[in-house]
Amino acid sequence: MSEMKPDSVETEERLMEKEQDVPVEDNDKAYEDDDKAYEERKAARQERRRRQKRKRRNRRIAGGILVAAVAAIGVGVGFYGDELQTFFKEQQVKISQLTASNKKEEKKETAENTKKAEEAEKEETKETEQTSAKVEETPAPEDNQETMTKEEKKIYKRAKLYSQQYNYDKAIKVLKESSYYETNSRFQHAVEVYQKKKDSCVSWPVDQVTHVFYHTLIADTSKAFDGDYKAADYDQVMTTIDEFNKITQSMYDKGYVMVNIYDLAKVDENGNMSAGEILLPPGKVPFVLSQDDVCYYHYMDGDGFATKLVVDEDGKIRNEYVNDDGSVSVGDYDMVPLIDRFVEEHPDFSYRGAKGIVALTGYNGILGYRTDISYETRPDDLDQNKVDWLNSHPDFNLDTEREEAKKVAQAMKEDGWVFASHTWGHLNVSQISLERLQADTQKFKENVDPLIGGTDIIIFAFGADLTGVEDYSGDKFEYLKSQGYNYYCNVDSSKYYVQLRDRYFRMGRRNLDGYRMYYNPDLLTDLFDASAVFDPARPVPVPPMG
Repeated sequence: MSEMKPDSVETEERLMEKEQDVPVEDNDKAYEDDDKAYEERKAARQERRRRQKRKRRNRRIAGGILVAAVAAIGVGVGFYGDELQTFFKEQQVKISQLTASNKKEEKKETAENTKKAEEAEKEETKETEQTSAKVEETPAPEDNQETMTKEEKKIYKRAKLYSQQYNYDKAIKVLKESSYYETNSRFQHAVEVYQKKKDSCVSWPVDQVTHVFYHTLIADTSKAFDGDYKAADYDQVMTTIDEFNKITQSMYDKGYVMVNIYDLAKVDENGNMSAGEILLPPGKVPFVLSQDDVCYYHYMDGDGFATKLVVDEDGKIRNEYVNDDGSVSVGDYDMVPLIDRFVEEHPDFSYRGAKGIVALTGYNGILGYRTDISYETRPDDLDQNKVDWLNSHPDFNLDTEREEAKKVAQAMKEDGWVFASHTWGHLNVSQISLERLQADTQKFKENVDPLIGGTDIIIFAFGADLTGVEDYSGDKFEYLKSQGYNYYCNVDSSKYYVQLRDRYFRMGRRNLDGYRMYYNPDLLTDLFDASAVFDPARPVPVPPMG
């Protein structure tokens, strides 16, 4: 069996290629701030050197020793502050004593004072660089260049982003392979910093990685919770945008970092699995993120949800949302663009550019586009929702829908997202026959795979699974494995459930929705405080399952 390699496996390379196209001027302010801080530190160090030279010169003039000390205090107050002002006052007393000593003692005392001053300078410099390191990933050391060129800034920015997302090898490679590396001490110092950060990382146990998931986010609670027959389901299994944003912030504050499921387990050309490796600094915690049913089904129309995913004029993934008056707004109304915006602000929330897994069915198309062949063939058993939609869209063209969906899917993959099958018809694999599973899988491969570039991940609908806790076996597993599926996900409320075997990787997922927050908040405390997240617009009690 050949190894499937979705484009997202090498996301960071494409991310950087995409980033290179952004004009440097758009990011000049950050670099100007870096350069300003760097120049201030450089000027300060030069001033300290000049001061030390003056002190040593004045000390050789016996009659001017006291005057030199007073001058040093004046400079010290301006640059060093109260701590070193006291230091220089102490030196003034010692210098006064030197005038009554012989030349040998004078030389000895002067040498000691000079050593103390140099030590104080080193300590101050060290403190400055440590403070700078907290603000900047790579504190700029002293060098002879006044500023970096635009090209150098671009390279420096690429390396910095790699380092922020824990890809230190890539960051170091970018700098070392630059033609500027040998002459740019800031590049050289950055490499030292990145190497130290890499050396501090620890390997996280693959079987102790949690996996959380959502369904489509509720953008307008007044429409979703309007009391109709769908409101109870939304209350149980959906999450509001407000809740989602609070959960994301809480997880970030706790040190969670999104990782790619492909980094947890690797598959070779024969379909054999082996453990991957996640290397993170101490205090960081990896997790996998996914979202089910990113198709924007017809039944959700008018209920306060986004209607599709689009690529805006800046190349960013956004949502369309239909307003009450029929107008369409473009914005961040669901998980994909919300996570994209969050990572833009917090790049360290993503491990090497990873985002989440988007699980797709196919019967209503994908990503809000009506891409299934049934919209064109219109079989006799076409459901009423499709009939109504087609009647209201007489200009429908299947090829156009598929091309648009493919364009969005490609942009998502380039931005770190990974796709999974949720079965074409949203079927419960534990209940259907092998024959029906085979027919459904072929529909997915014919109608969805060509648009997303294929996938070897299957996220089972209804949280079902092929077996219980025992290892996979049987005809259904063998069939899915023969169709190229290597990664399997169910639903499990435990903190983590991971099963790595020779032929598959299996992972349990935790639902972060109204039902879990209302009935089992204690199961979520490692991620967030449910009482602080729970949306007051959500109807309570949340209906029980079953």
